Amino acid sequence: MTGSDLTEKPASARASAPRWTASALRRRPAQRRSLERVERLLHACAELLDEVGYFRLTTTEAARRADLPIGTLYQFFTDKNGLVRALAARNLELYGDRLQESLRAAGAADWTEVAVLAVDEYVRMRRTVPGFGVLDFDPPEPEDDASCRPMPRPGGNALVAERLLEVGTAVLGEERDPATDRRVLVAVEAADAVLALAFRADPEGAPELVAECKDLLRAYLGGAAG
Repeated sequence: MTGSDLTEKPASARASAPRWTASALRRRPAQRRSLERVERLLHACAELLDEVGYFRLTTTEAARRADLPIGTLYQFFTDKNGLVRALAARNLELYGDRLQESLRAAGAADWTEVAVLAVDEYVRMRRTVPGFGVLDFDPPEPEDDASCRPMPRPGGNALVAERLLEVGTAVLGEERDPATDRRVLVAVEAADAVLALAFRADPEGAPELVAECKDLLRAYLGGAAG
């Protein structure tokens, strides 16, 4: 760390670091410039996942693609796995933020509407966000090639359910309760399986299977409401 990094910077130079950076990075960026470097590295990682997959991704190539020294990468990430895990954490926060905007814009009134819009947002991100089709919310285990099948895995589903509960209860103005927690987790697990099938059938997500996923969630969550 240079002396200039230790010098107090004006407020405009300080970063408003996203929440995910608190737990997903080796060192949380304290300055706007540092946060921009982290974002460049993650964007490079996402592009490389699309191009070469998880196993052929290297920290050296990620730093080169981001036009940054390799030492900068290791300031914030422990290794390749740390880089990928940070990307997954950022994806989850981005998903939650975008979903919350969609729910408020649509005036979602119940968990059925939350679930259907959650599917829409997931499909939209799979189609438009770099790297998201390889790695969405949970990094691969060492034996898995993320270029062959996307996440999330079971642990990732629990993280997604927690984020949905956080966003959904805020938008619906509800309190958390064990029954809702359980039903949202089951809904996430079911949607994960059907959406995985949809994207195996069609890289853009087979529309008929995406529709089946929404119908499944309406039947399950709507039936609970009744």
